[in-house]
Amino acid sequence: MAERRGRCCPPMDLLRSEPMHLVQVIIPIESAHQTVANLGDLGLIQFKDLNAEKSPFQRTYATQIKRCAEMARKLRFFKDQMSKAGLSPSIKSVSRVDIDMDDLEVKLGELEAELIELNANGEKLQRTYNELVEYKLVLGKAGEFFHSALSTAQQIEFGSQQTGEESLDTPLLMEQEMTTDTSKQVKLGFLTGLVPRDKSMAFERIIFRATRGNVFLKQAVLEDPVIDPVTGEKVEKNVFLIFYSGEKVKNKIIKICEAFGANRYPLPEDMGKQVLMVTEVSGRLSELKTTVDTGAQLRRNLLLTIAEQYDQWNLLVMREKSIYHTLNMLSIDVTKKCLVAEGWSPVFATKQIQDALQRATFDSNSQVGAIFQILHTKESPPTYFRTNKFTSSFQEIVDAYGVAKYREANPAVFTIVTFPFLFAVMFGDWGHGICLLLGALYFIIRERKLSSQKLGDIAEMTFGGRYVIVMMALFSIYTGLIYNEFFSVPFELFGRSAYACRDLSCRDATTAGLIKVGDTYPFGVDPVWHGSRSELPFLNSLKMKMSILLGVAQMNLGILLSYFNAKFFRSSLNIWFQFVPQMIFLNSLFGYLSLLIIIKWCTGSKADLYHVMIYMFLSPTDEIGENQLFVGQKNVQLVLLLLALVAVPWMLFPKPLILKKQHQNRHQGQSYMPLHGTEDTLLLDTTHDSHDHDEFEFSEVFVHQLIHTIEFVLGAVSNTASYLRLWALSLAHSELSSVFYEKVLLLSLGYNNVLILIVGIIVFVFATVGVLLVMETLSAFLHALRLHWVEFQNKFYEGDGYKFHPFSFSLLGDEEE
Repeated sequence: MAERRGRCCPPMDLLRSEPMHLVQVIIPIESAHQTVANLGDLGLIQFKDLNAEKSPFQRTYATQIKRCAEMARKLRFFKDQMSKAGLSPSIKSVSRVDIDMDDLEVKLGELEAELIELNANGEKLQRTYNELVEYKLVLGKAGEFFHSALSTAQQIEFGSQQTGEESLDTPLLMEQEMTTDTSKQVKLGFLTGLVPRDKSMAFERIIFRATRGNVFLKQAVLEDPVIDPVTGEKVEKNVFLIFYSGEKVKNKIIKICEAFGANRYPLPEDMGKQVLMVTEVSGRLSELKTTVDTGAQLRRNLLLTIAEQYDQWNLLVMREKSIYHTLNMLSIDVTKKCLVAEGWSPVFATKQIQDALQRATFDSNSQVGAIFQILHTKESPPTYFRTNKFTSSFQEIVDAYGVAKYREANPAVFTIVTFPFLFAVMFGDWGHGICLLLGALYFIIRERKLSSQKLGDIAEMTFGGRYVIVMMALFSIYTGLIYNEFFSVPFELFGRSAYACRDLSCRDATTAGLIKVGDTYPFGVDPVWHGSRSELPFLNSLKMKMSILLGVAQMNLGILLSYFNAKFFRSSLNIWFQFVPQMIFLNSLFGYLSLLIIIKWCTGSKADLYHVMIYMFLSPTDEIGENQLFVGQKNVQLVLLLLALVAVPWMLFPKPLILKKQHQNRHQGQSYMPLHGTEDTLLLDTTHDSHDHDEFEFSEVFVHQLIHTIEFVLGAVSNTASYLRLWALSLAHSELSSVFYEKVLLLSLGYNNVLILIVGIIVFVFATVGVLLVMETLSAFLHALRLHWVEFQNKFYEGDGYKFHPFSFSLLGDEEE
């Protein structure tokens, strides 16, 4: 045994969790970092927090964790910048790279400073560029205002010269009036800029009200959106030109522009200067465009350099941070020269851990090696099942109900077969099963590629359960062949039907019935049953009885596993006063019913099993009459009923009384427990329940046993009835499939119209996929899940353990997500 446990990879045992022990490692300070790193690579030890009373800031390596957190922040900043630039870290195998953390910290700081500077310069240049673009648009549109106004004025002047009226140069007032009233001359000013189009109407209205209409405002719509210099977003804008009179009005207009986010730009009055300004702005725009593009290229090159090594840096920082987190869980020796670590590890990993400690001592050039020793404790160890990619999804189904107690029988071993089988009983159709199989095989064939991608929630869940779906599909094909249903259509796959019509025309095949002319159909349901008037009564009877047989068999398996648990934990009390009466009670009633079903099938009897079971309780001494299936049935029923009645107090009274007697004897010194070897210490400790403590409350123990007894007695009835869901869902699936086939596909075929046929096929495909392959699959999955969690596992499974979470670098990526 010791030789087997000492091997590197002993055979995987899924029925019982791996034997665990509590280990203590005393590590010199100089080799502590390398030791924890080696143990993280190994990933087979779960450290206990020996500094739980200290806050994170009071621990020894708080400073190092802050450094790692700061580096992680910089890496997150880099990742955010890369995602904005449309880049992603280079996907390649991340190998171990020896990078000094101090050098990495300096390098990350320099890269962050350079990137921040590039971002700031780029934003400043981009803002200036966007302002110049707006300025150019304002110059163009406002210039058009002035140009059109000047053209209009010249046309008016030309017209007045033709008619002999006064020209533009003719003063409106006489020279005497002008010289005498110069204080009344009014000088008009103007403002130009851009305002968001969605605010333009409100902008115009507010200006009109604020100035009491003493302004002239004109707007022009820009065809294309422009990038706002402040927000950096594309916005649809209008160019505005406002003429005003007076400084007070100007100040009001400026405040309103600021409130509406309208950008103002200067505009010279002289037309010649406007043309020069347009030329100057265009030249500056071309220069800025070149500068912005150069800066963007520099930034992209820097981000590409970061992307090449991002994964390596990120992994290194996560490793260092997890190492220091683990070191903070270790207690420091009084001499300040050693760290003391405690944790759980599998027994088979002892040699690997010792080798890792020796390598750490050698790599760190430590003069003193780490000390490894096994501690003996009464604590319950964590539960650790070594699974592979096939068994892990089934283990997750069980763990979702509750993690197995240490060394408790693991339902996942049986769930691998029973779960997909019970699903298939409800889903049985080999056409639908093939569709499920093809979908699951797609995920399995591309699992290497898909496992490295970020999938959606539903796709991720489906991908994680791909092997469960394969098993469900295979069993669905099997049960579909038994039910003889391919999208509800029967086939003569295993030979010809055993039945034929009464006449050659077969007009009464579905009304007057059929006659047997050959041997019984060799496998599954005879195809001739489908469509006959006896189909539903026959299949209902078959599936209902089959559901009871499967349910009683699985519940018996659960009770049998409780025996193996009790035997493994050396609890004879649970064997004699829990397992035995439970087996007697269940099989006296429903085991007997299952036997009657099998006898009826074998003999072809027409006995009414409902009548037999009901009057077995109501009138056990009455004659059975025509419902008798075998000789001596009445006496057998009396004995079974008596055994069922005896089993109830057998479960209820002896166990609490014996526990009380054992407690009294233990405290009176009348019984002694022999000393055991260290190897069995943990095993025996885990069998001690709450009754082994100094405080023993008989009333609590008795009430607990009473609840357990009532739960089992009532559960035996309700759980058996619960398995009838296998019959109900199988019938529903079959009828839905038949409706879609007959009322959609066959109906569209009967019209002899290509368009109707295409529509019918599309509706049939979508109904089959949406209802039968998605909704019905989910429904059958949930019902099979309930049957395992409630009807099966509650017979033996406590599920009050806790999972083994080792310190492992391979889990860092999952924790980050």
